[in-house]
Amino acid sequence: MYFFSHRILKRAVLALGAGVCLWSANASAQQPVAAPAPVRVALIESLSGPFANTGEAVFRNLVWAAERVNARGGLKLPGGNRPLVFERYDSKGQNEEALSSLRSALDDGITLVTQGNSSSTAAVLIDAINKHNERQPAQRVLYLNYSAVDPVLTNEKCSYWHFRFDAHADMRMAALMDVLKDDKAVKSIYLIGQDYSFGQAVLREARRQLGAQRPDVQIVGDELHPMGRVKDFLPYAAKIKASGAQAVLTGNWGNDLTLLVKAARDVGFEGSFYTFYGNALGVPAALGDAGVGKVIAVADWFPNEAGAPSEAFYQSFRQRFPKPQDDYVHMRMQLMVEALAQSIEKARTVESTAVAAQLEKATVLFAGHKGVMRSADHQFQQPLLVAVMDKQGAPGVRFDVEGSGYGFRVIKTIAAARSEQAHNCRMQRP
Repeated sequence: MYFFSHRILKRAVLALGAGVCLWSANASAQQPVAAPAPVRVALIESLSGPFANTGEAVFRNLVWAAERVNARGGLKLPGGNRPLVFERYDSKGQNEEALSSLRSALDDGITLVTQGNSSSTAAVLIDAINKHNERQPAQRVLYLNYSAVDPVLTNEKCSYWHFRFDAHADMRMAALMDVLKDDKAVKSIYLIGQDYSFGQAVLREARRQLGAQRPDVQIVGDELHPMGRVKDFLPYAAKIKASGAQAVLTGNWGNDLTLLVKAARDVGFEGSFYTFYGNALGVPAALGDAGVGKVIAVADWFPNEAGAPSEAFYQSFRQRFPKPQDDYVHMRMQLMVEALAQSIEKARTVESTAVAAQLEKATVLFAGHKGVMRSADHQFQQPLLVAVMDKQGAPGVRFDVEGSGYGFRVIKTIAAARSEQAHNCRMQRP
């Protein structure tokens, strides 16, 4: 059974780190030698509040990735191998709390941080880390981003200390449009998103790409709603249905997506959903049969991607986390940890400047997936997949999601070279 409390994680750190003693080769001396301390990474994420389920899901992914590194002996560094450990810092979904968590991590001696489930939080972390690194060059911080996908983060706000491992919103939108442009049944669409930087960026890019690729599609709704504060989406769903929209396009995630699709089902909306994150965290179960053939999602990987490496990867995760509600795994988070481990070992140190120099040229091949970090803007380049919801057992749908009986069938694979987009980053290097 799986329980990763902070207390248990601390116990594991102690067991792997300073609490473990190795006896020296000189048996007569009987002098204990402390094992190398673990390499600690601070996870700054919503671990309480309305998006706690997303933070916990990320933590499972990162712990599993760290277990894999440690199973092969840990990080190979001068002085001895060192285990990799992720420590939890609860941002409570608030930017000020995230900044407080960053300060706490620094006070705890941690200079590697990771976060992703909010682009607005990512932006304030980048600013804070840039300022800290200027003031404290001996304690520079490195920031790994697995999900904050506002394009500005690797464009106008790009930073030498920030590395993004997810495709940004414009890249994801282009992948969805590759499917939507051929969906001639859709003549009207409703745009809805969370009212913060990422949600705004999604709708802005949706308008632009619809105008370029499907000018025949009428936008019959275009609105933003408060993030994480709407408990009843029925009024929004009623407007969607009344608009006559044949499809909804949304970047919503977490409960804001699950509650939206539940409300749409309850009011009898029968159109399609083009989503960034409709393939997990309760969405398939919420829609049931109503979502079959109608929910389209884009991701860096899906469990039903063809190939033995992908299948083995997913089966391994499900063996580690057998509970249906824990069925949330993302390839990009695994690639991120592998890239970090590779870069630390090549740098032969955990000092942030040296690790960054290796990380910005990292190439990772894992479970049949290859990703390359683009050094110019620190935007990871990898293939993108688009999939449609279907019943488990249908052709191409061997695995379901969260025990719901529904999974996602891959309908389009977009090579990394094709999903790559231009940038306007003007990076300042140390």
